[in-house]
Amino acid sequence: MSKTNKSIIFAILAAALYAISTPVSKLLLQNVPPTMVAAFLYLGAGVGMGVMMLGRNRFRKGVKEEWLTCADIPYAAAMIVLDIVAPILMMYGLRINSAANTALLNNFEIVATALIALLFFREKVGKRLWMAIALVTVASILLSLEGSSAADALRFSKGSLLVLGATVCWGLENNCTRRIADKDPMEIVTVKGFGSGLGALCIALSLGEAFPMWRHLVILLMLGFVAYGLSIFFYTHAQRGIGAAKTSTYYALAPFIGAFLSVVILGEPIGWILIVATIVMAVGCWLAGK
Repeated sequence: MSKTNKSIIFAILAAALYAISTPVSKLLLQNVPPTMVAAFLYLGAGVGMGVMMLGRNRFRKGVKEEWLTCADIPYAAAMIVLDIVAPILMMYGLRINSAANTALLNNFEIVATALIALLFFREKVGKRLWMAIALVTVASILLSLEGSSAADALRFSKGSLLVLGATVCWGLENNCTRRIADKDPMEIVTVKGFGSGLGALCIALSLGEAFPMWRHLVILLMLGFVAYGLSIFFYTHAQRGIGAAKTSTYYALAPFIGAFLSVVILGEPIGWILIVATIVMAVGCWLAGK
């Protein structure tokens, strides 16, 4: 198999693994408080990737990766803080919203990442990306509308606003992570997982949230490792083979896979707003990846 085809498979696999997190997290939120869910998802990623990193360093001596340095601390710290806030907002939003709606709203991260890169890091935004931003924004507005009556038509749902807030945090986090993207991806995920997971756990305990039962805890840790840890791992390796632009194009499948799984697993209804928003958002994601 060629390196290009292998990288494409990695990118699609990264998208599929992350997509699992939305419907499964929705089920877990029936028994586990939102901040606890966020905490153990990231701790699962940190523990799992930390074990993989130790195994790699022990058995694959020829693998050389750049380690984080003191100069990277500001970006790493910002990454950790944002990854504490974002998943907490996401879980509170997911508890209110349908999983399919939440999955699709994740695409607003494209808009947030691009606009923050433009405003704070002076990166150029081309015409296609501006069109993509407009389409994804319109689709996100449609998904955020609450109710079907005329009186409700101008009201945004609280759950959707929380999810959008999470995507903005992740958009800023993407720009911070980009500054240290040349460093060891396993180390980055491990640092992110432990730092953000422990931070969210402290918040959960301070809020008086109940500790998960053991069976839920095991599922959370496994889901975090698969949907966050392995997903980022495969994404990073795909980037190295086919570049950032093509990787992001394939990874944009994640919200659509998540929405599909939510409908199949949770039996969520498919309304006309969801259908229209999905089509508009798909076109936007396609333009963003061009």
